[in-house]
Amino acid sequence: MTDDTMGRFGPSRRTLLHGGLGAAAALALGAPAVRAAPREVKISMQRSSVLFTVLKVKGTLAERLAPLGFTPSWHLFTSVIEPMNAGAVDIHADVADAVPIFTQSAKAPLTFYARERGAPAAEAIIVPAGSPIGTVADLKGKTVGVSRGSGSHYVLAAALKRAGLTVADIKPAYLQAPEGAVAFDQGSLDAWSIWDPFLAFAEAKRPVRVIADGSGLTTYHRYYLVNDSFVAAQPEVVATVYRSLVEAGAWMRANPEAAVALLAPIWGDLPPAVVAAANSRRTYAVEPVERSQLGEQQAIADVFYEAKLIPRRIDATDVPIFPIPTSRG
Repeated sequence: MTDDTMGRFGPSRRTLLHGGLGAAAALALGAPAVRAAPREVKISMQRSSVLFTVLKVKGTLAERLAPLGFTPSWHLFTSVIEPMNAGAVDIHADVADAVPIFTQSAKAPLTFYARERGAPAAEAIIVPAGSPIGTVADLKGKTVGVSRGSGSHYVLAAALKRAGLTVADIKPAYLQAPEGAVAFDQGSLDAWSIWDPFLAFAEAKRPVRVIADGSGLTTYHRYYLVNDSFVAAQPEVVATVYRSLVEAGAWMRANPEAAVALLAPIWGDLPPAVVAAANSRRTYAVEPVERSQLGEQQAIADVFYEAKLIPRRIDATDVPIFPIPTSRG
């Protein structure tokens, strides 16, 4: 074998020599150095993850994460509790206030890093407009659709309790939101406890009546959580995601018509009025999580325990909270 050949033992001495000189010359001439490929940060979403949707479609988060050596990969889930418990992604979809009660009960390794200010009217129990059901008390013995572990699950349980009933007094049909939409439309459900944007979809498809919403039951904060191990290793990535969410929320509030135009095709080419209705019931105001603000989480946990929806009592305020840096420095 000569110095000019490539043998089964790898590159020749001359090849290495020329390659080394070539690399040195490239550096001397100011050629860009080869950069490592960006690392993925896996982010989960659901249909109600509006701010993450904005960041994905506009490319904002990818732009913000690039200088840190990361790129987002997006993962859509119908049910988010299982991937949250399993740590299947790094940063999780924003979830209704009730969801962390289930993940905390399951001892999932999750840290709170942001919340969206409350919007109680964005969750409601609805019936067909012509239904004889007029109040929550009338749900006794009726089939009510609800997504297990969702914020609307809490609204249903709390509304029943306020009416002197329990979940045992109704026939709960545990359906994910898309399945519930089909069942409600087909008349298989007497009532449906649901959240936006599915609430707005249902209102647009057929005449319905709201017999209760979150008002007086919950403020319906949406929480943003991240895997403990990821936030410990990459706090600047989490802080960047937080700042990006704040920006997206401000954009939504300042540009309602543009927000409708962005979301309508993603939600199935819905009429603008339907998307606008869903947006009008959300605040999109993202803020840090303060432990002193978690008292309502405890009320949700207590209702779920009394309804035997979680196996043990929990202290809902005893959760890890990521302190958002006050500046980029």
